[in-house]
Amino acid sequence: MKPKISKDILIENLLIECEKGNVLYQEKLYKHFYGYALTICRLYSYSDDEAVSILNDSFLKVFTSIQKKQYNKDLPFKAWLRKILINTAIDYYRKNFKHNNHLDIDDVVYLETDTANAIDNLKVEDILKLLDQLPELHRIVFNLFEIQGYNHQEIALQLSIAESSSRVFLTRAKAKLRVLIHKNF
Repeated sequence: MKPKISKDILIENLLIECEKGNVLYQEKLYKHFYGYALTICRLYSYSDDEAVSILNDSFLKVFTSIQKKQYNKDLPFKAWLRKILINTAIDYYRKNFKHNNHLDIDDVVYLETDTANAIDNLKVEDILKLLDQLPELHRIVFNLFEIQGYNHQEIALQLSIAESSSRVFLTRAKAKLRVLIHKNF
């Protein structure tokens, strides 16, 4: 019967060889912690592909840190790996955050075209129903500015509000109307 080798000794031997840059042992370390690491990465991603990308970036950092002797062998490797996985996931989303909040240009053109077509096909009754769904002050400012042709200074005087408030109410009214048109038509 073979003597059992503890996991700690196995990991320690893998780390010693990884420190030397031994690719075979890097692969063994990668495979040993793959399931654990993927589970953590998946918690911070929206798809399996993103999780694997984060995992691979993390292991590159792990191997580089081990070779540069930046890993403290007195600390548990699994906890250190977890910290790298989480930090790499956070870095991934910081780097890609600017892309997460934007629509593709094709989507924008489609929405604008779709909304324009919907507006062209609206009947007077439909427009009135949409305007009725606006908050009162938004509807009034919208009507005065867009339909009656008043400017913001005139609207502000008539409603006893600030000129900037008139602009805000108009902007909010238009935004709400876009949502309502898109939702209903």
